[in-house]
Amino acid sequence: MPEYLESLSDAQRDEVSLVRDVLLARMPAGFEEGMQWGMITWSVPLSVSGKTYNGQPLGYVSLAAQKNYLSLYLMGVYGAREDAFRSAYAGSGKKLDMGKSCVRFRRASDLALDVIGDEVAGTSVEEFVERHRSARGSG
Repeated sequence: MPEYLESLSDAQRDEVSLVRDVLLARMPAGFEEGMQWGMITWSVPLSVSGKTYNGQPLGYVSLAAQKNYLSLYLMGVYGAREDAFRSAYAGSGKKLDMGKSCVRFRRASDLALDVIGDEVAGTSVEEFVERHRSARGSG
């Protein structure tokens, strides 16, 4: 992550670091932080998930700086959990800019970080792997 963070502008680095700190503090044990697809990603190691359809670890959360905004991908929210997440977020009073599992923002202060932290903390590695298997018809 140091190389990725160093590649960002000072403003982007500051914002990404603030969100990363929340994610690190709330991330359940067993998810590994690394770089995937040009983003900081917390994923399930292949040694835990077993073989995946694309040979890559199962991504749980990703954080990236885009050209005009920042992105937070919450794969645990994709599908059945989306309505509950949107409802909790609405209760925060913050505006949610989200498509599928991607939350777009410009500053960490734009986010309901407590809601995001709760969502991230709310799914164990085992639960996430089971949801993935069920969705793919292999569970």
